[in-house]
Amino acid sequence: MVQRHRATGDHYDLRFEADGVLLSWAVPKGPTLDPAKRRTAFHVGDHPLEYLLFEGVIPEGTYGGGDVVVWDTGTWRPVRTDDPRASVEAGELHADVFGQKLRGRFALVRRGERGEREQWLLVHKRDEHAVPGWEPGDHPRSVLTGRTNDEVLADSDRVWRSDLPADRAEVVLKPRGADVAEALGSLDELGAQGTWEIFGRSLKVTNLDKELFPGRNEEASVTKRELLGYAAAIAPTAVRYLSGRALNMRRHPNGSRTKGFWHKERPRFAPPWVGSWDNPDAEPGETRTYAVVDEPAALVWAAQFGALEWHAWTSRTDQPHRPTYALVDLDPGTITSWADLLVLARLHRDAFSHLEVAAFPKVTGSRGIQVWVPIARGPSFEETRAWVEKLSRTVGAVVPELVSWTWEVRSRKGLARLDYTQNAINKTLVAPYSPRAADGAPVSAPITWEELDDPDLRPDGFTVRTMVDRLAERGDLFAGVLEVQQKLPPLG
Repeated sequence: MVQRHRATGDHYDLRFEADGVLLSWAVPKGPTLDPAKRRTAFHVGDHPLEYLLFEGVIPEGTYGGGDVVVWDTGTWRPVRTDDPRASVEAGELHADVFGQKLRGRFALVRRGERGEREQWLLVHKRDEHAVPGWEPGDHPRSVLTGRTNDEVLADSDRVWRSDLPADRAEVVLKPRGADVAEALGSLDELGAQGTWEIFGRSLKVTNLDKELFPGRNEEASVTKRELLGYAAAIAPTAVRYLSGRALNMRRHPNGSRTKGFWHKERPRFAPPWVGSWDNPDAEPGETRTYAVVDEPAALVWAAQFGALEWHAWTSRTDQPHRPTYALVDLDPGTITSWADLLVLARLHRDAFSHLEVAAFPKVTGSRGIQVWVPIARGPSFEETRAWVEKLSRTVGAVVPELVSWTWEVRSRKGLARLDYTQNAINKTLVAPYSPRAADGAPVSAPITWEELDDPDLRPDGFTVRTMVDRLAERGDLFAGVLEVQQKLPPLG
């Protein structure tokens, strides 16, 4: 079996099942049917059998983080040995392969000294299956689903959690070729409480008919059942912006009419499949163990837990002092109008266009607008904060009558704020697609830059009742935040 794996570097993982495990080699240029071409291969640790047909995404920041497709499958037969592992130990393995793409006899030979990352040579023998000029890159699609790595990354339906035992590590985000309609139907059939099977997990749900969000514009109130249904429908998309990050949850156990409170730590009664992270920098008395939402079912659990809002750190748990994006937070203050805020947002649009910087806007679901600027990890929070400050001060200088800064005198606090101070560790902005604790259950919704010119645009105009249809129609407008890797250009 061969998987094409885009992690730190693009490579192919060649695997032979033996002794209840997968003997494994990483082949940077991939196996070939051309006997004239020799491939370098690196012997890596055995993988569990459960990984044999995994196709999906391994979260960034964990071992092997990247996207994976099942590039080839089939059977194999060891040659001149009944003990493949002994042959590997001796430094030479010959195999007859009967795959959908690869066929014929291959040889793996160790080169140099044994060690943690042994270098081997992979060749195809000159037999009836040899094909001169044959390259794996000309045959990119999965033999399992027909998808490319790009297509798997854009719409992943599986996640591999390397921190879990192998029999629980593959997490189903959604059934292949289907959606969550069946699960939503079963939720509707439950009474006020029960056990809900969602994304391969069993979740106890309670108080399903409780009214959490008052209606607006004469609409009915939004119930907990609706919130859980929204969380399930949006989770395969939303979890991409939460995975691998400490999560601060704003709990409203009695609905949005009551004052919410931050619940940062991972609850002791959370299911074992809800991830956690211990902050090594926590001072005595500070939150140390955070919840980490690495799979869709965990986001549904958060909604059941009463978290009406989802706020994840802007850095990942593997490098908490290195942000993955710079943040522009536009707040209207108390006297600046929505129209004024749109002026500031359009000026930022022009600035990013001039700088040729990819940036992605969203309405907050409350009163403001945020712009997320994806960056290749490297700059510190101090550096991103200084960059955003300089950018926002330049923009603010165009319309100084509209802008206040967080430290200025009280008389100017009613004006709009360009708050660059959010670029700091453990400073969180509401995640894309998160509900907000307000009437009608508005949602923090990604938008296009062009929508800033739409006279009907409102910061809280998208709700849990409309967001799923918008996502289906427009796609994930925020996807570039995860896909773009860029350096912040110097500002004059």
